[in-house]
Amino acid sequence: MGADAAEFGERFPQALPVGKSFPVYWLRGDQFAFLRGASVDEDLLARDFTVNAMALDENGEIYAHPRALEDLDAKALRPCSARSLSDDPLRVFRAARFLAQLSGFKAHPELALAMRREAALGELEGIDAERVGVELRKALQGLRPGVFLRLLSETGCLRPWFEELASAADIPAGPLPYHDESVLEHTAQVMDRLAGQGELAVFMGLCHDLGKTVTPSDRWPSHHGHDRLGEELASDMALRLRLPSRMEAAGRTAARWHMTAARYKDLRTGTRVDLLSRLHALKLVRETFALVVADRGAKAAGLLERAQADLDAMLAVRLPKADRNRGAASGERLRQLRCEALAHRR
Repeated sequence: MGADAAEFGERFPQALPVGKSFPVYWLRGDQFAFLRGASVDEDLLARDFTVNAMALDENGEIYAHPRALEDLDAKALRPCSARSLSDDPLRVFRAARFLAQLSGFKAHPELALAMRREAALGELEGIDAERVGVELRKALQGLRPGVFLRLLSETGCLRPWFEELASAADIPAGPLPYHDESVLEHTAQVMDRLAGQGELAVFMGLCHDLGKTVTPSDRWPSHHGHDRLGEELASDMALRLRLPSRMEAAGRTAARWHMTAARYKDLRTGTRVDLLSRLHALKLVRETFALVVADRGAKAAGLLERAQADLDAMLAVRLPKADRNRGAASGERLRQLRCEALAHRR
């Protein structure tokens, strides 16, 4: 845009300065950064990761961080310097997001060490919530969204923004033979299976087992009632990260109703009608049953198709004129007719 940092700040006084050692501004969900040093070489050394520290001038000459091409070839994500993450601690979450997006890339040992250091110093607490939420949403749309959680867990960076999952790596996901992994790893696996199905579905994968993180240890590996316990935890996380209300509703729905949806074929007709009515109102039928398939595997095969066919039958029901405009009685009559329509399908 042709402006320097000072001019930008004057033109957009509502912009939030977020860079600690160089001019970076946060404005309307976008980040604006300016030259970090007196030369291109100084600017490249001040960037986040070596593979991002490259520039091309008008003559076609490439400028690069001394390790940029080496790390690009090795698919290694490494900080540009020892100060890279401390200059802007959001880079902790950006690193996890990049690894969720970039196929085959891995965290360089220097990156893992720097992330642990930022967490130990408490530097993650002062990051603007919206910036963390943006990185999460980008990760949810990545090729390997579960990597986002795995890296943050391995480096001790889940607190404070993903507080609910901070101890999940030490909690069994469930009893054998159904689970031999932790809640953290199970959650990451479900997210990976949902990759490509939209951020709502993957966020539901992130939230579905949050209730297991508050099961008393003397009840492990069972997690009875975790669906009810997880509903408020999912809401807390979404609100903390200032995610859109639709995502908050999706997270709550995933935690509270994934177990019920998994038993769909065995539910009573009235329960199926109530569940589908609730999910349809939220426009989360596809995402909820996609979550069940990702969570349960082959045991859930065909559930989405069955649920969608039942929903179509429900929505085809029309309330007779004599039963309309009667308030709650009309609603109960419509529910009864929908139950009858589904009963005929069994």
